[in-house]
Amino acid sequence: MDSDFDAVVVGAGVMGLAVARALATAGHSVLILEKAAAAGSETSSRNSEVIHAGIYYPPKSLKARFCVEGRTLLYDYCATFGVNTQQLGKLIVATSPDEHAKLDSIAETARANGVSDLEWLSSQDVAQLEPELTCSKALLSPSTGIIDSQAYMLSLQAVAESRGATFAFNSQFISATKSATVFQIVASSASGENTELTCHFIFNCAGHGGHSVATAINDFPVDTLPNRFLAKGSYCSVSGKNPFQRLIYPVPVPGALGIHATLDLGGALRLGPDIMWTDTLDYSLPLGLPEKFTTAVQKYWPGVRDRSLAPSYCGVRPKIHGPDTGFADFVIQNQAQHGIVGLVNLFGFESPGLTSSLAAAQAALAANGLS
Repeated sequence: MDSDFDAVVVGAGVMGLAVARALATAGHSVLILEKAAAAGSETSSRNSEVIHAGIYYPPKSLKARFCVEGRTLLYDYCATFGVNTQQLGKLIVATSPDEHAKLDSIAETARANGVSDLEWLSSQDVAQLEPELTCSKALLSPSTGIIDSQAYMLSLQAVAESRGATFAFNSQFISATKSATVFQIVASSASGENTELTCHFIFNCAGHGGHSVATAINDFPVDTLPNRFLAKGSYCSVSGKNPFQRLIYPVPVPGALGIHATLDLGGALRLGPDIMWTDTLDYSLPLGLPEKFTTAVQKYWPGVRDRSLAPSYCGVRPKIHGPDTGFADFVIQNQAQHGIVGLVNLFGFESPGLTSSLAAAQAALAANGLS
């Protein structure tokens, strides 16, 4: 049966953009529905803009696989398409011998994931590299870097459009019904006018709205949905000259990587994110961030006490595990899980989603039998 498009992608965050680019590059006709006025306006633009190495995630998990594969793909893509990256490296620092076992565990996990370039550093080694740091031991990850995430997303959009993809912004996915081999989709514009269209494949890349999109598909079995949680991560800017040449991370905390020090491509220093579990998609900044961040960061950077911190921005991560669980993997759900041929749902694409995007997009297409 003919359809208006081969595929519809719901959501134009970094995952929707990567999937759209992969579909269009493979010769498929694709429409991208995005409720906002532009691509990547939520989770994808409210993060640390770090290219992760693949260090922390359980071996054989999708996060480990996609991060390690995606890091190489991402550096290569950015070099090809002129997206700015800097491979600065990062230090994961232990501030007391009590944290050395955690560093040992991180190093072992990284090796199992195929990350072979980590280097052990003593406190004296670290002092030579980053004089303002205080630590008892550290791991150096040379392949960690930073990226212009906005330029990356604009590039993905441009490549997809150059290969025939159609973007519909201010367009809300309302419902879908499977009929024979096609989906009949209803979408609405900003003015509230409904449009009907058809496609053979749906890729649900709606991030925070992914659960709502799935349940708006007729006969979708809701018992196959993963849990849904939201976690706010806030950032602070720092007065004065940036003292670091690399990204600085403490040992991880449950559910997050700890309040770390990252650089943007202009060399400015920012601290964050923290983690605050929430029930609402709210981008207001909590009170007391400078004091909270100073207390946490002074353990590895005592000089922060002499700086002024200002709340900067926050993001809300679409998690599928709550505060009592330390890890949940990415989920790429297809007919094997929910029984609807042609539908792929992407759930839980928080960090390292940006790094993983190109590798995960390939897997999403494969989950729908496409390439």
